Amino acid sequence: MKKLILAALLPATVGLAAPAMAQPAPPPPGGWHHGPGSAMGGWMTPRRDAAIRQDIGQLRFAIDRAVRNRTTSPREAAPLRRQAMVVQRQYQMYARDGLSRDEVRWLASRVNQIRQQLRMERADWDRDRW
Repeated sequence: MKKLILAALLPATVGLAAPAMAQPAPPPPGGWHHGPGSAMGGWMTPRRDAAIRQDIGQLRFAIDRAVRNRTTSPREAAPLRRQAMVVQRQYQMYARDGLSRDEVRWLASRVNQIRQQLRMERADWDRDRW
């Protein structure tokens, strides 16, 4: 008799437990955190995000200041402004779903390249105005 009852209850308990096991675990109250051993390692923080935004803003300001101080001509500054705008748009696209380490590296690299181009334009002394 015990075997018969056990045989009847076993499929019922397995059938009830299976759907609960198939569901993903809910996120913890503070959200998912990446610890030091994970791939992300908690790398992207609001402070780093703000630093990238600040770098892009400072780059655009430096281009405007160079034109205002007449160390570069408006014609020389135009492509630099376009490149800075592209970097800013790319930042906005990346920032929508959070910045990865590679995206931050790409943005920082582009900002540094444009900064170097600005230095070269200031140092060439030709002031191509037309």
